[in-house]
Amino acid sequence: MKTETASAPRTLVFDAAGMHCASCVTRVEKALSAQPGVEEAAADLLTRSVRVRVSERPPADLAGALREAGAGAGYPLTLREPNGEPPPPQSRERRFYGRRWAAAAALAAPTAVLGMFVPDPAWSRPAQALLSGAVVWGAGFVFHKTTWALLRRGAVSMDTLITLGSLTAWFYSAAGIRSGGPVFFETAAVIIAFVLLGRYLEARINARAAQATERAAQWLTGEARVLRDGKWQTLPRRLIREGDKTSVAPGGRIPVDGIIVEGASEVDESMLTGESLPAPRAVGDPVIGGSVNHTGRLVVEATAVGEDSTAARIARLVAEARASKAPIQRLADRASAVFVPVVIGLASLTLLGWMIWADPATAVRNAAATLIIACPCALGLATPAAITAACGRGAELGIIFRSAEALERMEKLDLAAFDKTGTLTTGRMTLTVAECDTAHPDFLAAVAGVEQATGHPIGTALAEGARQRGVIPAPAEDVVAFPGLGAEGTVNGRRVTVGSPELMERRGAVLGDRWRGVMEEARRRGETTFAGAWEGEVRGVAAVRDQPRPGAARVIAGLRERGLETAMLTGDHPRAARLVAEELGVERVHARLLPEDKARLVGEWRAQGRSVAFVGDGINDAPALAAANVGMGVGTGAAMAVEAAPVTLTSGAPAQVIHALELAARALRGIRWNLGWAFFYNAAAVPLAVAGLLNPMAAAAAMALSSLSVVANSLRIRNWSPAPPPGPSN
Repeated sequence: MKTETASAPRTLVFDAAGMHCASCVTRVEKALSAQPGVEEAAADLLTRSVRVRVSERPPADLAGALREAGAGAGYPLTLREPNGEPPPPQSRERRFYGRRWAAAAALAAPTAVLGMFVPDPAWSRPAQALLSGAVVWGAGFVFHKTTWALLRRGAVSMDTLITLGSLTAWFYSAAGIRSGGPVFFETAAVIIAFVLLGRYLEARINARAAQATERAAQWLTGEARVLRDGKWQTLPRRLIREGDKTSVAPGGRIPVDGIIVEGASEVDESMLTGESLPAPRAVGDPVIGGSVNHTGRLVVEATAVGEDSTAARIARLVAEARASKAPIQRLADRASAVFVPVVIGLASLTLLGWMIWADPATAVRNAAATLIIACPCALGLATPAAITAACGRGAELGIIFRSAEALERMEKLDLAAFDKTGTLTTGRMTLTVAECDTAHPDFLAAVAGVEQATGHPIGTALAEGARQRGVIPAPAEDVVAFPGLGAEGTVNGRRVTVGSPELMERRGAVLGDRWRGVMEEARRRGETTFAGAWEGEVRGVAAVRDQPRPGAARVIAGLRERGLETAMLTGDHPRAARLVAEELGVERVHARLLPEDKARLVGEWRAQGRSVAFVGDGINDAPALAAANVGMGVGTGAAMAVEAAPVTLTSGAPAQVIHALELAARALRGIRWNLGWAFFYNAAAVPLAVAGLLNPMAAAAAMALSSLSVVANSLRIRNWSPAPPPGPSN
């Protein structure tokens, strides 16, 4: 039974109502981070959520204190249940703003017609006041409510600008009915309608951008067939317990991580690995919750459920990365923190200036345009939209980014170092040579039987290679292993010795020139060799080799084309390491390294000013992964390696390294384009509004379109598909 360590930090996730810009994000994070027991608070603008990392010994009812702090800052918080099934925030927002926009548009259209084409009749102005009042005070009340809540606490947001712009136009127009002056009812109504339309479309686009990152959480929902009390029952997946047996029909989604205890099938694991082809699975094989069972019925015993499952871990890692801050975002955060107060001051000066140089109607119109056009929505969305799209697409391809900072660091890499075994190579030995004299055709069956009984990887490779050649390993008895030398056992009444030339000499078996020549040739190819002997004579030799992963050479070539130097860090023999490096095209080779040696070497490169990525899969790689600028843990390897790395490559395919680099580059290009557009938009549009060259209605439309352009540009990352790296196929 699993126990939770008391010292392990916990994470609470809240839905935050009312967050719509970067200043909102900053305010929420500041309010929650100030609470005792909080290590870090990270708000996600796209999903309107906040992840709070709690200290080892949090105060009692910390969740309640955080809700109070959020409400005090003007943003009501709702705690998410760990395995609950809340609708995505974008779905709620899409419905919320969709209904209000439809009502606002239906009322703003006749208001605009009356204001522009029927301004004079006595009944026209009161009708405009009623219609626009319904828009401003009804559909637009959501903005005024947030503004009032923040003003009571001495704070402002982009909603403050919308409220000031629309209410200024409406109250001035209401006064104009009595005085007979000009009115701008249609301006107030159309401003609200355009902003609501922008929010509605933004929620729809955000839903697409965040779709992939929410998918892993959705794998935990729904129902499953579970064996309880001797009967098969249909239960919600979140109620499945460790040890439960679940039945999965062909075409069904496997509900939990587990072990197959009945049946055989092909399983589509592309949700985790990005691999398009299904993998064969049978009794005793592990399966991943969320993968799809293709051909046969399976019974799976649950080994990890709920928050411990692979799907939940992926959802958690991606959500944490999405909410994290990239260094490039700091500029936007600093600008947004002072942007709204500066705009309010600028609009006030615009109002006063035009009151002096023109008439009050012109002053109100230009001040309203200044308030509306300067809403910093696009600035707040610029970075999180691109990060969310990149993290979501990466999750679909089997690439998990643990932080936004990792995306930015990947752009600056100039050296990529790899572990050898299990990373550039398969980590599984393959039989390459099996040569014997014609008088003893049972050589392979005998040596495979002895080696198989040892459980050594070489024995496994020898047994598998024998079966592939149509040879069944012979049963072996009384097997004794000699570490570093070989093994010995009884096969069909004969004592069979399998191992190195040194072991042959100890047993008095002469290794003739023929066998020495075969073994030397195999060793030159980087293969591990051994002989088999019985009755005092060597009967044959065999060799095994750890094969390079398919596509590894192509990835090395692709990295070199991108200007990265490549290196191999391994604890293996120098000759074997050099041969693999030459075959794959790796430039630097460092062999016979201990784990601390790998980390030290990475540290030395960084001290020389190099920006280093390290890719590894084993426990011995964890120090180097942590020491690198960007560590990439191969998800098929040790959990410690994956935990030490800011980037996880779940399938272990070398091509994922190239895909991760390309995805990071696209994300950063998207962020820079978004930030550049947001700054340019405000730098160009605000002076036009101050100068009286921009109508408030046009300003509202332009403000909405600027936010949409930022998110739509980020969706290009979401739709990206990788191309194979250049170079040789292996």
